[in-house]
Amino acid sequence: MTFSCPFIIIVKDYFVNQTIVAFPRFLGERFELLGSVEIINSQLIGTGSCIPDFVLTNAMLETMVDTSDEWIVKRTGVRERRIAKNTHTWELALGAAQNALADAGISAEELDLILVSTCTPDTNTPNTASVLQDKLGARQVGAVDINNACAGFVSATDIADSFIKAGKAKTVLVVSAETLHRITDYTDRSTCILFGDGAAAAVYRATGNENVGIQSTFIAADGSGAEYLYMEALPVEDPFAAERPVDPKARFLKMQGAAVVRFTAHAVPLAIDTALQRAGVSADEIDWVVPHQANLRILDVIAKRYHLPKEKVYVNMDRYGNTSSASVPICLDEMRKNGLLQAGQTIVCTGFGGGLTYGAFVLKL
Repeated sequence: MTFSCPFIIIVKDYFVNQTIVAFPRFLGERFELLGSVEIINSQLIGTGSCIPDFVLTNAMLETMVDTSDEWIVKRTGVRERRIAKNTHTWELALGAAQNALADAGISAEELDLILVSTCTPDTNTPNTASVLQDKLGARQVGAVDINNACAGFVSATDIADSFIKAGKAKTVLVVSAETLHRITDYTDRSTCILFGDGAAAAVYRATGNENVGIQSTFIAADGSGAEYLYMEALPVEDPFAAERPVDPKARFLKMQGAAVVRFTAHAVPLAIDTALQRAGVSADEIDWVVPHQANLRILDVIAKRYHLPKEKVYVNMDRYGNTSSASVPICLDEMRKNGLLQAGQTIVCTGFGGGLTYGAFVLKL
């Protein structure tokens, strides 16, 4: 027995027509581009970065805190990091965004959404993304900040991919920008040896080609470990409190390194395994793993876990240190510029850090 259901057809046509009315910029654009394809992927079409000029070496840190180049390199793999002296976070974001748009060969007016990942904004409000929208000369589109610490770029990419797959955006700019030196205590050798500044961006565009673009994403958080890596909010004096002493070091990042390493030992494989499973990709199909640049030991563990040669796990933390959410896109831009990213490759990106947050995505070029 068969049934006809004209109501479903009517409802479908109604919502298509309403979508065209509500989003006139998609008329003759998104529907013409994608037609009736069932799969919409987010293709990486451009990257860019903005790296500060000032280099803070391990030798310089030896004069600031009780440490040594040998001690730092042995425990972290970091030899130097960049510092954005007298530079706003939005300025780094702007430089990275402009370079990414140029690499993609598009103008800011073509953007449908701007996402900025940062845990070091210049202001709590307005958000950095709104400032960036104006500085870029983009249309008045959605502009949202994301504070997911070192997993920020992965999380922002997940959101960008969701908007594209839902048909709510065709072209999305994701920017990660950090000025971590402003929240670093340079009398604390457990943290000041790690962090540096920098920004990088990626441009994603909708495509109907299922063989390219983001194949899967995964993000998660374990707030039970929040105290292991945190920075207090800016202290605000309470006019109704009789006394409220303010800790002069409240604005600095604090970390329990051993606890964070234990977390990553579980979280990173879980994130990568889940993303690979969702994408239907096996470990032996991976061409590159692009991880958050937290600690060289963690990156070595990733290589061993997936039986990959170390050369397939991209590393640049020896030159830039830990740049939080900016580390993964800085790697991607550096790889793209150096010709390491080639069509047909399968890339796994993973981020992990404060929150405690973690995630991964699989990208086919």
